[in-house]
Amino acid sequence: MARHCIREPRYIPPVHVIGEQPDLFGGPTISHATERKPVGAKALRAITKWAITPWLGDVDRKTVLEEAPAPLPVYLVACVAAKLDHAEEARELYISPWFRKARAYVEHTGSPWLILSAKHGLIDPGTVIEPYDATLGAMDAPARGLWGARVLDELARVVDVAAPLIVLAGRRYRDPLWPSIAERATAPMEGLRIGEQLAWLSRVTANI
Repeated sequence: MARHCIREPRYIPPVHVIGEQPDLFGGPTISHATERKPVGAKALRAITKWAITPWLGDVDRKTVLEEAPAPLPVYLVACVAAKLDHAEEARELYISPWFRKARAYVEHTGSPWLILSAKHGLIDPGTVIEPYDATLGAMDAPARGLWGARVLDELARVVDVAAPLIVLAGRRYRDPLWPSIAERATAPMEGLRIGEQLAWLSRVTANI
């Protein structure tokens, strides 16, 4: 077919009742009563666009498909040493002032969030866990690398690959992950001391 050949758009009219037909093998009569709604104006424009386009690669996808909404950012919040002495939902287990402020901030945003746990990897805030003493600071470099690989695997399974990641965590938690997530991740408190982080969290939460 010539590249600039223009085809007439194909229009499928509504199907109306056209009568009845006896079954050839003596069975019940078949009724042709199926209705089909007319093609809508938007769909007809898309069909017409396709009909006059020699190559599908020339079709503007925005005129044929609806744009999917961008996914919400996902917050990754580091665990802390201060914990309750009994099993509790992860969001409640960590009790340091820093974690409580970080939790208040991410919950105010309305975006999904997950916890980076030195023992468990990636935790949903609603998961009930026992208190533990593991820290990334006590791990050697190979162990932190294995931890990072575990977290990345879990991220791939539970987080949309297009979702931006906002990491509220120190370098020990960020470094094993950063080479794989840097293109879509930010660390807004990078370089801030703990007191400055607490002030930043209070300020941004108040402004939401």
